[in-house]
Amino acid sequence: MQGMIHHHAQAVEMVALIAARSTDVVLRSLGERIDVSQRDEIAMMQQWLHQHGQEAPDPLPHIGMDMGGHTMPAMPGMLTAAQMTALKAARGRAFDRLFLEGMIQHHEGALEMVRVLFATTGAAQSTAIFRFASDVDADQRAEIARMRAMLATLSPK
Repeated sequence: MQGMIHHHAQAVEMVALIAARSTDVVLRSLGERIDVSQRDEIAMMQQWLHQHGQEAPDPLPHIGMDMGGHTMPAMPGMLTAAQMTALKAARGRAFDRLFLEGMIQHHEGALEMVRVLFATTGAAQSTAIFRFASDVDADQRAEIARMRAMLATLSPK
């Protein structure tokens, strides 16, 4: 859960770049949906961690800030520093393409985390965690399909 919070925070950081870098209304709408869902899921995960006596990180206030070399182990699908730098530097269709490619990678990482969770003996036994992971799986798959379709409409690089 703690790692997934950081994973979700990167998606929020990526979405925050859309307003200044893209004019595509469909991409903006997708970004709004991703932002709302990721923030809601972060809040749910934080609440679950608190209820179970665990530390619940709040990375959202720190998005975009230099964390002074502090690193969180990379979760599957997270963009590298170089990918984030390239995304931040891009504009227009180049941004749209990098965003979609990066968010597909990001979502595929979430699917991998869910796969590992369900494959782990004794994991996801509580109804809340099973439902959450199942919802993440379904939502991410639907968004990946939507983003692949969007990516296909962009002209080649």
